[in-house]
Amino acid sequence: MSTPAPGAASAPAPRLWAVVGATGTGKTGLSLDLAAALVARGRPAEIVNADAMQLYRGMDIGTAKLPERERRGIPHHLFDVLDVTDEAAVAWYQDAARTAIRAIHARGADAILVGGSGLYVSSVVFDFRFPPRDESLRARLESELDEVGPGALYARLRDADPATAARVDPRNGRRIVRALEILALGEQTHGAALPDAPELWHDPTTLIGVEVPRAELVERLDARVERMWTDGIVAEVELLRGAGLEHGVTARRAIGYAQALAQLSGTMTQAEAVAETQALTRRYARRQVSWFRRYADISWVGADASVDRLVAQALDSASERPERLGR
Repeated sequence: MSTPAPGAASAPAPRLWAVVGATGTGKTGLSLDLAAALVARGRPAEIVNADAMQLYRGMDIGTAKLPERERRGIPHHLFDVLDVTDEAAVAWYQDAARTAIRAIHARGADAILVGGSGLYVSSVVFDFRFPPRDESLRARLESELDEVGPGALYARLRDADPATAARVDPRNGRRIVRALEILALGEQTHGAALPDAPELWHDPTTLIGVEVPRAELVERLDARVERMWTDGIVAEVELLRGAGLEHGVTARRAIGYAQALAQLSGTMTQAEAVAETQALTRRYARRQVSWFRRYADISWVGADASVDRLVAQALDSASERPERLGR
């Protein structure tokens, strides 16, 4: 970016906004209103996805992905960038999201990070570093996993690092392999967690949490799952099976998609698939709220909050530092 001429008024520093919260709380709508309010103030704004499953092409109904025609002309980034057979690794996402944000800022626009995947959001917003990777080492471990199964590798992990083994599902071969890979590289296995005293990656940053009363949220989520089936998630999953969904590392385990796959395979009835998806969605929402409640400088608002007020409070403060915003 060019340096202003002496005596010229300097443009305000591009800001990173993060709109977070549980699924079904109205983050998408608020982020669009926020972008419009910023544009009205002469600050261009672009949106960056922080929902792990909205990264995938074709996973639309089950992720409540906003159709392009409803994006109000606002540039959106990191939607539909992965095939369902790709792994949505957090370290990859951190680099992709920060690259997108830097490019947005270089264009003189504010970036609005939107989503409820706590680890993904944290990896971008905070100074958050991941253990190294070694593709050849992992390939050897994955080959061994195929040969002997997760039990033998889990026993090795338990012997090498009992504390990590206690946090890992003994049946989750992918996580066991990753833990063994990190240990073999001489690193600690607890690197991918929110730091005790996290520092912001970008200054200025404004964190906004969208919340809905628990009873109301449960009703919303249960109804949303029913709409997923009414809107055709089973047909969507049937198409995605042709693209390799059942072989995907991450996508096939997505809530709703795993249950629709089970329905297609005949191991679940539709009623069972819907009920399990509702239960898992409610549980996931609780985890999301718990994760974001740990953010020290987050401001909690309702989905119908006045974005004009939020923008004014954030931008008109003399310090331009992250601060708690009123309701």
